[in-house]
Amino acid sequence: MGMTGNELEIIMNKQKAYYVSGVTRSLAFRIMMLQKLYDAIEHYEKEITDALHKDLRKPPLETYVTEIGFVLSSITHTLKHLDEWMAPEKVKTPLHLQPATSMIIKQPYGIALVIGPFNYPLQLLLDPLVGAIAAGNCAVLKPSEDAPHIASVVEKLIDRTFPSDYVTVVQGGKEVTTTLLAAPFDYVFFTGSAAVGKVVMKACAERLTPLTLELGGKSPVIVDSTADIRKTAEKIVWGKFLNTGQTCIAPDYVLADVSIYDQLLDEMKKAIQRFYGKDAQKSPDYGRIINNRHYQRLANILEQDQLYIVDGGRVDAEDLYIEPTLLALPDWNQASMQEEIFGPILPILPYESLGLAIQQISALPKSLAAYFFTENEKAADHFIEALPFGGGCINDTISHAGNIHLPFGGIGPSGMNQYHGKASFETFSHSKSILKKSTAVTMSVSYPPYKGKLSFVKRFIR
Repeated sequence: MGMTGNELEIIMNKQKAYYVSGVTRSLAFRIMMLQKLYDAIEHYEKEITDALHKDLRKPPLETYVTEIGFVLSSITHTLKHLDEWMAPEKVKTPLHLQPATSMIIKQPYGIALVIGPFNYPLQLLLDPLVGAIAAGNCAVLKPSEDAPHIASVVEKLIDRTFPSDYVTVVQGGKEVTTTLLAAPFDYVFFTGSAAVGKVVMKACAERLTPLTLELGGKSPVIVDSTADIRKTAEKIVWGKFLNTGQTCIAPDYVLADVSIYDQLLDEMKKAIQRFYGKDAQKSPDYGRIINNRHYQRLANILEQDQLYIVDGGRVDAEDLYIEPTLLALPDWNQASMQEEIFGPILPILPYESLGLAIQQISALPKSLAAYFFTENEKAADHFIEALPFGGGCINDTISHAGNIHLPFGGIGPSGMNQYHGKASFETFSHSKSILKKSTAVTMSVSYPPYKGKLSFVKRFIR
């Protein structure tokens, strides 16, 4: 359904009134709403699982770990710590401002807009909502129109759980997003492509609205000569082909030390076969591409780089199927190296010198994630220190995003601001600074006339 500016105005006025009434602010209310969300997700677990299977052919275990269970454990963690996160933080007051007390108070922004993507359409819409609720905001959720089955389950779930004055779902395509972005939200949280991210940021700039952008990019994997090649191959294959490569922090390409290059390729081929069998199209554990547009984009990359296919490469347009595919590339000039792949195609390139490889990656736009496989502590430190990226792992892929104690987010073109756990609460809260002065004593030294007071002031402030 489309939405007129008028309809949106009604929604926003209702939410504004609800927010101003102050009901969303108390700890008790926030906890009650988080608990309701938890119960609703559990209640709709089967419908969510079915919908994600229809939209992305997601296997139930993947759905549980990366979508349902992910959000449930996020709520559990938030419920446990919310009272301490909300507590005013007392800070020191310098001598020349005494007598006074100072503190930082965390306050909600007001009404938050959360725009979700198609690849993890439950997690990436509802996990930000957990932060918005925890921080005491109202929220409007815009699910991705590219994953329609889960979008309608989420709409039903939210409709039956919350009053629409508090949290509501708005469905639609590009025009609806444009209408939403023109509205006076107090905070915007967007997950998606850099291209749309620019549109969102531009719209927010018009109103000076603070925002979080969770984007993507070409996240590299480096494998040096000391790495445990079999385990490395498994971890890369798992991280890459999870959700059919449609993960913003998926390994986008691999740079392998020339001395272990062939061995790594060989182990990856074996890992793919261990995971998905001889024909991944028949595997219940391998998904599909979200829609025809993305399928065509990926099939096009394969066609241009077909000379370099060393494993996989079969496609089926009717089934939106693209086989797990490995490309052995001689250099960086191929089609698969021009933009984020976001699908089950993995280019592997050789490198001679680690320092040079890191330099080469550094020259590219900053990625959301980066991964390094090594048994060399010094090399790992150099990788972490020298390469700019949002977050990543040593000797693993994807897993940093599963640790609720690690803030998650990008840098530069891969995004801005962070969430997960406490970082979600902070992202959806404004830190308000308060100094409370005692009226018992007045330091009149700071008032005019200033004659003869400078030397005294200099003793305090330096």
